[in-house]
Amino acid sequence: MYRKSPSLMELVVSKSNLLSATETVKRNKGAAGVDGMTVWEIESHIKDYYLPLRKKLLDGTYTPQSVKRVEIPKPDGGRRKLGIPCVRDRVVQQAIKQVIEPIIDPQFLPQSHGFRPNKGTHTALKQCAQYYEEGYKVVVDCDLKQCFDTLNHDKLMYHLEQFIPDKAILRVIRKFLMSGVTDLSGEFVESKTGAPQGGVLSPLLSNVYLHELDKALEKRGHRFVRYADDFVIYVKSRRAGERVMESVTRYIEKDLKLLVHKDKSKVGSPTRLKFLSCLMKKVNGTYRFIPTKEAKKKLKATLKRKTSRNRSGSFPTIITEINQVIRGWIGYFGLGFIKSFIMKEIEPWLHHRIRQLILKRWKRVRTKITKLLSYGLDIGSAKRIGFSRKKYWKLSKTPEVHWALTNERLHRWGLVSLSTLVESAYARY
Repeated sequence: MYRKSPSLMELVVSKSNLLSATETVKRNKGAAGVDGMTVWEIESHIKDYYLPLRKKLLDGTYTPQSVKRVEIPKPDGGRRKLGIPCVRDRVVQQAIKQVIEPIIDPQFLPQSHGFRPNKGTHTALKQCAQYYEEGYKVVVDCDLKQCFDTLNHDKLMYHLEQFIPDKAILRVIRKFLMSGVTDLSGEFVESKTGAPQGGVLSPLLSNVYLHELDKALEKRGHRFVRYADDFVIYVKSRRAGERVMESVTRYIEKDLKLLVHKDKSKVGSPTRLKFLSCLMKKVNGTYRFIPTKEAKKKLKATLKRKTSRNRSGSFPTIITEINQVIRGWIGYFGLGFIKSFIMKEIEPWLHHRIRQLILKRWKRVRTKITKLLSYGLDIGSAKRIGFSRKKYWKLSKTPEVHWALTNERLHRWGLVSLSTLVESAYARY
């Protein structure tokens, strides 16, 4: 007997898929939306209301709540607007994504690297270095202005329909796009364009929209790399770059209905124009990327804040936070030339910062002496440090403190070895 295959929406609303989506949302944590429900409450909610939720999604009556507007600071001093959907809507979006992404993603071009399985900044920067080695020494850096906020809904849904013809899924996704925003004052604002940054589906939907740009660039024979709404085109001369900038800008604004930030869009050398916070550099005949000065400065400022002598939190908590920052930064920039910066500048400085923090937390002279004795110092050296009137930063650099609070001891207490992380990153290149 012939058995009809389930529709895509039936796959979305299967209990196993929704529970898997719930686990993913819980794992990603994140703030509550306008209804106040937290990620820790969502599992029991989905289990209790599974049948009515399934019915609403299948018959098209599911109505998302508005997203909550929040703002976060940008590196240039501005504010980035995010939209936080309520947790239940995040689960539904995740359930949809789990079904449609494996269908859509294989159809994207290899020059697209952002928010894709098995791709990321490393693959994007490698492709840039390859173009540069092939003789394409000039880059066209075209900056899209508020891309996520200006996506045309009708065009997006038309392009999405070419990948996913399931009307039930398309109907729900359009509702998410039009769900509106509860702004910082508590007022409701309609969503006429855009996909909120913060939504689970937004990165995939933006890739669907910008896939049209990828196809246009490939058709014109351009060598390009795109990471979400950041993209660069590699050409052989500045004159060619200026022609490409003009024609691509015209296409983006006329056909895609997006805005190009003309003040931030430039033609020049990738050794001077940053892409994904990196600059091109040649060392010993090898082309790689290096972090910008701003990226290095931001890392140091973050670690300085995490190791402040007056900060709260237990020592294990502080070490965990430091490790998260270091792993994230090296994970992002680790395929570039960072060995000297990390191993010669950051690691010794960070060890001093941690030693200073430890000395400050010991406070009393007796505590300092007792602790230093327990870590192997002789009584004379321990007293010399304990009674010293030097400031903590200078004290943390003394041989006695180094003998007691060795790098190995800091690592035993949980601090990750920056040198080991860098060497591992280089080994993967």
